[in-house]
Amino acid sequence: MWDARTGKARLVLEGHPITVTSVAFSSDSLLVASGSEDSTVRIYDARTGKVLRKLEGHISYVNSVAFNPAPGSRLVASCGSDRTVRLWDAQAGKVLRTLEGHTGAVNTLAFTLDGRLLVSGGNDGAVIVWGLVP
Repeated sequence: MWDARTGKARLVLEGHPITVTSVAFSSDSLLVASGSEDSTVRIYDARTGKVLRKLEGHISYVNSVAFNPAPGSRLVASCGSDRTVRLWDAQAGKVLRTLEGHTGAVNTLAFTLDGRLLVSGGNDGAVIVWGLVP
C-alpha cells in the first residue's frame, strides 16, 4: 500500500509465492483480498498486512477477486482459469458456493452496488449475471 502524498510504500502484503493477479478492498476498507497464479485467495488485515485466511479451492490460476460492496458483507468472489466462480465467507475462510457455467477461463467479475448480483466474463466470450439473493 502506497502513501499517495509521499509516493512511499506504507505496507507490503506478502504471502503469495508467485504472481498476484488481482486485489480488492472490502467495503469498510479493513480487509484486502488477493488472487494469484498459485490458485489461492488470501485475505489480509489492511491495517497490519497480516494474512488472516488462505482460501483454497481453485485448481488453476485465480484471475480476479471482488468483495461484495453491501455494508457489513464479508462475501468475496473469485474466478479463475478453472472455469469457475467461487463465493467465499472471508471471515470463516470457507467456500459457500461454486458457480459453474463458463466454458473457458473466467477472467473478471464485479458486484452490483447493492451486492445482489454478480457478473463474470470469460474466454468463452460469455458474460454471466448471477443472482445472489433468492
